[in-house]
Amino acid sequence: MNYELKYSKLGNNLKSSLIRELLKYASVPNAISFGGGVPDPETFPRHELSKIAAEVIENEYSYVLQYSTTEGDLELAKQMLNLLDKIYGINGLDETNIMFTTGSQQALELAGKVFLDEESIAIVENPFYLGAASAFRMRFSKFVSVSLEDDGMNVEVLEKKLKELDEKGEIKKVKFIYVIPNFHNPAGATLSLEKRKRIIELAEKYDLLIIEDDPYGLLRFEGEHLPSLFKLAGKERVILLNTFSKILAPGLRIGAVIADKEIVRKFVLAKQGTDLCSPALTQRIAARYLERYDLIEQITPTIKLYKSKRDTMIKAFEEYFSDIKGIKWIYPSGGLFTWVTLPEGFDTLEMFEIAKKKLVFYIPGQAFTPDDSKSPSMRMSFCLPPHEKIIEGVKRLKEVILEYGRNEGLI
Repeated sequence: MNYELKYSKLGNNLKSSLIRELLKYASVPNAISFGGGVPDPETFPRHELSKIAAEVIENEYSYVLQYSTTEGDLELAKQMLNLLDKIYGINGLDETNIMFTTGSQQALELAGKVFLDEESIAIVENPFYLGAASAFRMRFSKFVSVSLEDDGMNVEVLEKKLKELDEKGEIKKVKFIYVIPNFHNPAGATLSLEKRKRIIELAEKYDLLIIEDDPYGLLRFEGEHLPSLFKLAGKERVILLNTFSKILAPGLRIGAVIADKEIVRKFVLAKQGTDLCSPALTQRIAARYLERYDLIEQITPTIKLYKSKRDTMIKAFEEYFSDIKGIKWIYPSGGLFTWVTLPEGFDTLEMFEIAKKKLVFYIPGQAFTPDDSKSPSMRMSFCLPPHEKIIEGVKRLKEVILEYGRNEGLI
């Protein structure tokens, strides 16, 4: 049978993730990988969670082992409302403003279902988070990309592109502006307060929604927390996506959509066709954990660990990369990633073939371009390798860069 004749347009368009293809090499013995953005397992509160899990299954079995609601656990919603108030200063919400998802990736996929079709336009960052790109591409929408600077999206370019779309009569096709404001994936940059306010002004001028994806906001190493776009503009303008994957444990698969109740209701209807109901067990475990423990206090050692690894990586860059003319990198003030850009002419996807031989792995920037164009940049994650492997990996990567540069006549 010719299966391609049976597949939908979407089915025929599905492609394997470039990251998944590249990272299969990272399991080779003696390999050092800066590729995956996975938390260090030693940061998971496994003892606390295992005790709570046993208690919940034994004492609350009639709820946690049964089918649940699409919206998610009300007990977790109460804890989420407390967190939003305590940590972000976001108040005036109730449970109708929150829906839980199976990780934030499901929230992105639902956002695509709810807002995008083949005539739609999404304003996105360049580089563009791969998970969002994958979710939005399923709707065959068009992307208008805006370059990132060290302090986030280039708002002058954003304003120019919105003006052009307005003049062409296409502004109504623009459904939202998608941003990762804190410790961007993949670029590590943080959106400045001034730019946050300017993006909101432009969204109001052209009557656009903002999707604020904030999985890393609590992982700040230094500096003051900046107010979220949701806090600045309110639920009528901003949809806030959050997750417990980076601050508790990704295996719980808990994401959250915080928005106006009308939008949340629409997400709920879309979710019913995807998984019908939320996993009550993992959400109730998270709820009881948040009842019992101070989350900020609990993640303080995690933040200290990631900061020390960030410092080790940046110090290694300064030692081994500084004599490579034209190289630059983002200094992240939190999160899990930095973004290294090589001189013009480098193609980090092509260079990956040399990296495989040297047993050092990264994610080429091409994986994060909205138009799949060649890139001289690469995402480097510092959260998982131990300190000594971070140093050795940077040394190996310098050898890779020099070999590729000489082969291509670039250095």
